[in-house]
Amino acid sequence: MEAFSDGVIAVIITIMVLELKTPHAATWQALLANTPAFLSYVLSFVYVGLYWNNHHHLLHAAERVDGRVLWANLFFLFWLSLFPFVTSWVNEAEPMPASIPTAMYGVVLLMAAVAWMPLSYTLMRCNGGNNGVLGRALGGQRGDWKAKLSLAIYAAGIALALLAPIFSCILYALVAVLWIVPDRRIEYQLKQHP
Repeated sequence: MEAFSDGVIAVIITIMVLELKTPHAATWQALLANTPAFLSYVLSFVYVGLYWNNHHHLLHAAERVDGRVLWANLFFLFWLSLFPFVTSWVNEAEPMPASIPTAMYGVVLLMAAVAWMPLSYTLMRCNGGNNGVLGRALGGQRGDWKAKLSLAIYAAGIALALLAPIFSCILYALVAVLWIVPDRRIEYQLKQHP
């Protein structure tokens, strides 16, 4: 499952970078004209990287998977696989950023975060429940504030996209910054119970 997920995530990143358009002129102005598209690519790349990093830690703490875990993982990967589409749509719609593409970008961010929940839960249940490494790491309230705050910010960004899409983009970037400092609960539990 980890190898398959890593492969899907690698393809997602590859598709996103292939969607970046090269400047048609050999000037700094032509390059700078692509700055908004490049920034949306960077934001999407950071998000995919954050999910890959957390996915790696989650699977590192698991010893087994079952059918429910596989389906939950596919549900999660489905939403990640839409990152290239919404990133490209945000980059190509006029004016940039446009309301509907920016709102849909937020919907994909929100649904990827929502899809993370059943993946975490099914992996925890399959690996000892509340008494397993994942159960001890994820069962407490520490760290949950970031997940709840992220969902609220995504929802606000989606609503705000209809009025001021640039502020939605700022909110989406804020959530990414929030997750740059990783949740160390799984690493802590692995050190405590190798």
